Amino acid sequence: MLYDITVPTHPELPVWKGDNKAQIWQSARIANDDICNVSNLKIGAHTGTHIDAPLHFVDGGKTTNEIPLSKLIGQCHVVELKGRKAITAQDLASQNIPPNTEKLLLKTDNSDLWKDLSHPFYEDYCALTPDAAEWVCDRGIHLIGIDYLSISLFKDPPEIVHQILLKAEIVIVEGLNLTDIPTGNYRLICLPMKVKDVDGIPARVILEK
Repeated sequence: MLYDITVPTHPELPVWKGDNKAQIWQSARIANDDICNVSNLKIGAHTGTHIDAPLHFVDGGKTTNEIPLSKLIGQCHVVELKGRKAITAQDLASQNIPPNTEKLLLKTDNSDLWKDLSHPFYEDYCALTPDAAEWVCDRGIHLIGIDYLSISLFKDPPEIVHQILLKAEIVIVEGLNLTDIPTGNYRLICLPMKVKDVDGIPARVILEK
């Protein structure tokens, strides 16, 4: 069974405050007597479902293209942390996460927001506290994913949690839709666009059961 946990990109998709929304238009149309249809896309690197590379918050850090594919494909574990506004180290420790887990996806109430793909950006989403980020580092996890547009809380300085994770070269996957995904073990396939010298990039993310 394959589960597509990618949020589809479209012009009304919510984006981080101050970012530009996706633009999609056609520069050629068969209906206008052109020989084919040609679509154009203009998006920010952190639009929709995307990965963060160390360069995002670490000057001189690795780009998205420098992330090994072994960090993006392989066994992962999904935990459900509903009813929380923040995820602490204690929350993670209580989830019986298998000790050899290297890729971890966090399902929260955020996923319910994707029932409306055109909802306004929601500031009160659930994300990690700094001690939770430290917990992830200490457990040898090398990829962490969450179901909204940031791994750090909107009210917190974003550099704290991001730097903890990215300095340890932990891949961050943001903007996942885990609505229909039960807790458990899966095979993760996360394929970011191959673009040179960028700190983040959209990705197609699949789970296989």
